[in-house]
Amino acid sequence: MSLPSAAGVSFKPEHFEAIRATAPDIGFFEVHAENYMGAGGLPHAQLSQLRDDYALSLHGVGLSIGGADNLNAEHLERLKVLCDRYQPDSFSEHLAWSSHGGDYLNDLLPLPYTDETLVQVCRHVAQVQDVLGRRMLLENPSTYVLFDQSTIPETEFLAEVVQRTGCGLLLDVNNVFVSATNHQTDALAYLAAFPLEAVGEIHLGGHNVEELPSGPLLIDAHGSPVADPVWALYFAVLGRTGLMATLIEWDNDVPDWPVLMAEATRAQSVLDRMKEVSLERVS
Repeated sequence: MSLPSAAGVSFKPEHFEAIRATAPDIGFFEVHAENYMGAGGLPHAQLSQLRDDYALSLHGVGLSIGGADNLNAEHLERLKVLCDRYQPDSFSEHLAWSSHGGDYLNDLLPLPYTDETLVQVCRHVAQVQDVLGRRMLLENPSTYVLFDQSTIPETEFLAEVVQRTGCGLLLDVNNVFVSATNHQTDALAYLAAFPLEAVGEIHLGGHNVEELPSGPLLIDAHGSPVADPVWALYFAVLGRTGLMATLIEWDNDVPDWPVLMAEATRAQSVLDRMKEVSLERVS
């Protein structure tokens, strides 16, 4: 299964009634898997109704794919139960770590790109795919520090994970812009080296800006509209990938439904324009 090449949004329970009342023409909804690992209740009642009408993407935040510890078997089993229950069109996780020594840190932390971490990430990705019986997508991170130990560029690291495990990638364009700004590198050069042929979904989100003496620090905050430079990068990416499932991420300071839907409509308009350009080239 795969997501439709259309715009989708992160589902928020406070939007449920508006969604049911308006039946929006939208490609898919995405939810954080960890919010639905209970057995029942209102969350599952709402998600079941959405799943009847829309494609579904599950996005994990707690597997700690990049961690040095073994994956939490109980967490992975709960994830399998959830996937078996809803049969999502896509499952994704982050190239990050979030737990150590049995303690969960409630954050997505960066890791050095070395041969050692490449082996452990590939081992964890392969384990997830074996247990779930499905291909997963791995998301590029937003980063605020770089490791002296790193010996492999991030794009090469991701490409090698794809090569060794057969997983796909989730390209978060906002993360690319955030990281490039923070490290004073070229976002377009990063995208030129990115293994776009493995991308199965794109994320777009907002970021916060903190002005420091050294320059701006961008924070991947998911609490505001997508910034214009990120839209420009998105358009450039679609020019190489073609139409692609695209999620508007808005997890903090969640707006009213019409505001979120307007962002999805803007993404869909970019997709529609790319489709028109492709048809014009063919004709």
